[in-house]
Amino acid sequence: MSQKKRGIEQGMKSVTIYTDGACSGNPGIGGWGAILIYNGHEKELSGYNKDTTNNRMEMFAVIQGLSALKEPCEVKVYSDSAYVCNAFSEGWVKQWENNNWKTSNRTPVKNDDLWKRLLLLMAKHKVEYIKVKGHADNEYNNRCDKLATDAIKRVKKNLDLQ
Repeated sequence: MSQKKRGIEQGMKSVTIYTDGACSGNPGIGGWGAILIYNGHEKELSGYNKDTTNNRMEMFAVIQGLSALKEPCEVKVYSDSAYVCNAFSEGWVKQWENNNWKTSNRTPVKNDDLWKRLLLLMAKHKVEYIKVKGHADNEYNNRCDKLATDAIKRVKKNLDLQ
């Protein structure tokens, strides 16, 4: 690693991001939540999409969390999504990129628009993905789940779909 690269990383702020996505119907109305933690401060983010899938909301939560960072950071992303975490830990994304966004079966990669967006954001940061068990005893994951499901409830209320 070059001295310049090492110097940049040493000066980076360390941020923790917890994320979760949810869907009412799959596809259906989706919600996402993210909690950013830096230096003892927490920031909650959430939103929705009227027609989406659970996997897209899981990815979108990470995208929104990384998008909220104003400068390059060292980031630990905690997610209960095996889809998101395994895509990086198992090297799926690299293989998809190398295969022009085709799977090993030569079919188009699902959600490639979001994967590409996520990779652009990750290029600015040093990102590590950590898989957590969903709906268990992780306070932040549970809070993100509530942010995501509350976003869905708000949309349904506004659309009179309860």
